[in-house]
Amino acid sequence: MPSIVTTEDTLRAEELAGGQDGILRRSSVGEYHFEFGGYLPDVVLAYETWGKLAADGSNAVLVMHALTGDAHVAQGDSHSAGWWEGFVGPGATVDTNEYFVVSINMVGGCNGSTGPSSLDEQDLPYGSRFPFVTIKDSVRLEARLAKQLGIESWHAVIGGSMGGARALEYAVEFPEQVKNLVVMASSAQATAEQIAFAQVQTQSIRLDPHFCNGDYYGNDARPDAGLGLARRLAHITYRSEAELETRFSRNPQDGEKPTGQLDGPRGRYQVESYLDHQASKLVNRFDANSYLVLTEALMSHDVARGHESLEAALARLEKVNVVVAAVTTDRLYFPEQSVKLASSLAKPKPVHYIDSPIGHDGFLTDATQLDGVLRTLVFGD
Repeated sequence: MPSIVTTEDTLRAEELAGGQDGILRRSSVGEYHFEFGGYLPDVVLAYETWGKLAADGSNAVLVMHALTGDAHVAQGDSHSAGWWEGFVGPGATVDTNEYFVVSINMVGGCNGSTGPSSLDEQDLPYGSRFPFVTIKDSVRLEARLAKQLGIESWHAVIGGSMGGARALEYAVEFPEQVKNLVVMASSAQATAEQIAFAQVQTQSIRLDPHFCNGDYYGNDARPDAGLGLARRLAHITYRSEAELETRFSRNPQDGEKPTGQLDGPRGRYQVESYLDHQASKLVNRFDANSYLVLTEALMSHDVARGHESLEAALARLEKVNVVVAAVTTDRLYFPEQSVKLASSLAKPKPVHYIDSPIGHDGFLTDATQLDGVLRTLVFGD
């Protein structure tokens, strides 16, 4: 393979791209003017990498996280498992022995990248002053980091759910930089129903008495109740009716009585306890303002924006090898939306299916079902 000529830029790239696998790093990508207004004098993106970048840069793979995900895709040299463990890693479908994998925490998040809880130049949290972020903003900033890492093009850009929206937007925005695109359990545009589900979630946070218009940092209480409600509703859309029925049915939570209580609080059904648990987990690791920023970015997702039509936007992918996948039981991103995306390409493609009983989250739990497809179409020799 050709060697890289050593310059100040490439030395910087080697520094940023080197280091341990699965360990969070951060880099400034400069000032930024957002798509719908708003400005930040400096945006920092948090990211993790696995494997080694080839001398000719041909083996780079960008993995995009979903709404409440982060850059920690696989364990690597860290002490905690990643959210796509078994799908990304040594010998896995996305083989970190062969490919240099990068994952970036989206701007507006709360896992290392600049977001509403970050401090401004006066050392005050941005809070309500944080700009409106779009998926387009996300990928434009991520392309800056790619350049810093010495990556001129990606062998593949891959993601599911909001990660799929980001992957698609990246390829449409920078088609010359993407050889292969994998969009899983996602769509080209947010639908009315998806926006409706998201609106209830955002209102749950905003109506929390502790929200304080987003300026709750430093207060004694945070809008945890609102964030918890948002997570409960979201999680219902992530799972199928059949999965909930099979796991919980109408069973009461152990030691609790959900009916006939005349004194004391009512007990819970098992499914209620499950939702409470999911809410508690998120509240303990996520910022309510970041949930709002990222949810509204997904609500605004429309890859056709800025182009004459959806077909015109997707026509930019003419030289990109596109793989579209759907989860058979998904009730948030219905398989029909994946069919619409695949059929709207300049060169229509078939949809590949993850046959999972659990619903939307099947793109996380059962992604290895795509192993044969991806090794053949994307990661083959």
